[in-house]
Amino acid sequence: MSEQNKYLFELQNVSKIYGESAETKVIALDNINLKIEFGEFTSIVGPSGSGKSTLLNILSGLDSSSKGLVKLNGKDLSQMRGAELADFRRDHIGLIFQSYNLIPVLTVKENVEYVMILKGASAAERSARVAEVLREVGLEGKENRFPKELSGGQQQRVAVARAIATKPEIILADEPTANLDSKMGTELVETMKQLNEKYQTTFIFSTHDTIIMDRAKRLVVLKDGKIVEDSLRRQLM
Repeated sequence: MSEQNKYLFELQNVSKIYGESAETKVIALDNINLKIEFGEFTSIVGPSGSGKSTLLNILSGLDSSSKGLVKLNGKDLSQMRGAELADFRRDHIGLIFQSYNLIPVLTVKENVEYVMILKGASAAERSARVAEVLREVGLEGKENRFPKELSGGQQQRVAVARAIATKPEIILADEPTANLDSKMGTELVETMKQLNEKYQTTFIFSTHDTIIMDRAKRLVVLKDGKIVEDSLRRQLM
């Protein structure tokens, strides 16, 4: 594998600054340099205000950097706008949010296949894939339930199934266990770890949860918008 193809994400001298005047200016990210390889299971951690959610939003294209280069699989996200960026995110990135972000009027099956519909997948392909991923996240038989009929842990599993259904290159998860108790959180992280190993899908978490940190293969620590630690971890068995 060439050096160019080795990295899924490359960030070069990335900063994010909010506010225009000296009184209102906030430096959320300060000259970040980071490379993420294919298949990583990485946690971005730090105290509140450290910049971890901002970094995840820039990686996903939900926000743009004030300066610097952001590349996903060789494509420069910082040069994309509007529909081009939305289509690229749809085709390459799966997103998992703290608040689940399920569509309440859609069933579990309909929520999971939603992005597949946007990508033009056939009904047969969608049906087979939904059945597969729901089995993998432990929700087989709950295809026709609505989000309000599920526990918080089950709803987040639907969100994981939706994210993985299109086989994206990367899944970005922002505090995915924050609304779950420790048992549900542990089970969810173990499920995501199994999906990472099965599909070699890259997972990047923004978190302060030790359940995720202890199972991450790599820990990137932010403080005041800067990377202060970047280390490989010995994982729990």
